[in-house]
Amino acid sequence: MILTLMWEARAVQGRGAELLEWARARELPYEPLRRETFRAPQDRVLVLTWWDAPAPDAELPELPEPAADLITRPVHRWRFESVD
Repeated sequence: MILTLMWEARAVQGRGAELLEWARARELPYEPLRRETFRAPQDRVLVLTWWDAPAPDAELPELPEPAADLITRPVHRWRFESVD
């Protein structure tokens, strides 16, 4: 089964570029099948990773929380199961 993990954070105003670089520099303990990083208005950063996993609740590596002074709220995380 292919699982997609979504990680989304919102930077303190004006620090979006710093949050983007922070997220891009984070290495995971092992490589996902695919990883993409996006930016959006309001200094948001989104990272999607795709994993070959045995179950929807499989333990998989995720990006950590950035330093509290870099973000405006806790990171949002979601898991998606591929249906196609």
